[in-house]
Amino acid sequence: MSADLITVLLFIGLVVLLLMGFPVAFTLGGLSVILGYFVFGFEFFNLLPLRVFGIMTNYVLIAVPLFVFMGTMLEKSGIAERLLNTMSLLLGRLRGGLALSVIVVGALLGATTGVVGATVTTMGLLSLPTMLKRGFSKSLSTGTIAAAGTLGQLVPPSVLMVLLGSVMNVSVGDLFAAAIVPSVLLVGVYLIYIYAIALLKPEQAPPIDADELADFWRQGMLVRVFRAFVLPSFLVIAVLGSIYTGIATPTEAAAVGALVATVLTALEKKLTWSVVLDVCKQTTFLTSMVFIILVGATAFGLVFRGIGGDDVLVRLLERTNLNPQFFLAVVLIGIFVAGAFIDFIEIIFIFVPVIMPLLVKYNFNLIWVGILMTVSLQTSFLTPPFGFTLFYLKGVAPPEISTGDIYRGVVPFIALQLLITFLLLFFPDILSLIPTGARR
Repeated sequence: MSADLITVLLFIGLVVLLLMGFPVAFTLGGLSVILGYFVFGFEFFNLLPLRVFGIMTNYVLIAVPLFVFMGTMLEKSGIAERLLNTMSLLLGRLRGGLALSVIVVGALLGATTGVVGATVTTMGLLSLPTMLKRGFSKSLSTGTIAAAGTLGQLVPPSVLMVLLGSVMNVSVGDLFAAAIVPSVLLVGVYLIYIYAIALLKPEQAPPIDADELADFWRQGMLVRVFRAFVLPSFLVIAVLGSIYTGIATPTEAAAVGALVATVLTALEKKLTWSVVLDVCKQTTFLTSMVFIILVGATAFGLVFRGIGGDDVLVRLLERTNLNPQFFLAVVLIGIFVAGAFIDFIEIIFIFVPVIMPLLVKYNFNLIWVGILMTVSLQTSFLTPPFGFTLFYLKGVAPPEISTGDIYRGVVPFIALQLLITFLLLFFPDILSLIPTGARR
């Protein structure tokens, strides 16, 4: 059979099996092993272990379990709860101050945890009942918490960017540096939107009670602020500071973060044997899930390249004569649509390797493209019907919060994320504070 026909059969088989509900990791691996045997013969089984071993010994990917451990451990420390309470009182004089504080704390937690499930669950448990009690609308409350919880995918350090950098073969440190400006922009538009809603529709976002604020400012405000901010700030400086100053690689910084998060939990007197076991179990579960998908994706990539699938796509692209900018826009739209149905890990390991030859052919700057993909993948956490953040939030929401309330709440924030994506796509010079190599 021709390479074109085998490539088509490979993709059709993948889509059909996924739609039938087979697990992604075993669909990728199983289909690739079967097709690889029939196309290449038994020699395929001599090549596959070498490729899998190469992935398992990838130094960059060691950062994945370390960052997951860091975020999970920090969740157990109770620092997030104190940070959220203090920030809400600091911004309490503003209309919508509680919602504004959720966004700011979400960004800070994103720089310290990077684990969406942990962040959304923590803030959903702590802030959603309080926001509803203070008179915030259901949709604004749920949308704010969901959007804030996903900031950890863009705010460095990010597990998503570690995986994306590994697949795209670009520097994870450069991706972290390039993500700073988009992170600030996204947090900024979130804050502007919430403040505008609070001004235009004050009944949806009332201020905090004046007596409660007076007590806060009168009774040890400086001490509470110091305690709330000093520990998470120390973790951010330890991790990001060691990367940006060149003291440590992202993988080494992840190890520093895991150690510092453990020390902070001990200082908070929350480090018990049961906590350590729970953190290790969650880290093992999440890491195993990522790597088993990665093994399946490696088998898929071996077959895809072995049959010349990348050449097939390049030839197809040459026939279409697509404008590079338009092609990249189509790629981002495809990632956005796929994100409504499958997980970001699956998109990274299935979708990105397939389009890499096309990105190289167009001579795109891969750091810039990586940031665009990161923002698009971040949006996938919010897009119905299968956005993971929606499920996390629904799981901890009070009974009066319906799925419809959550869906309505995230729509404006999805629109804001798309706005930032297109700004970065059509105005790449926005990334003016990042290293020259990250620009288009």
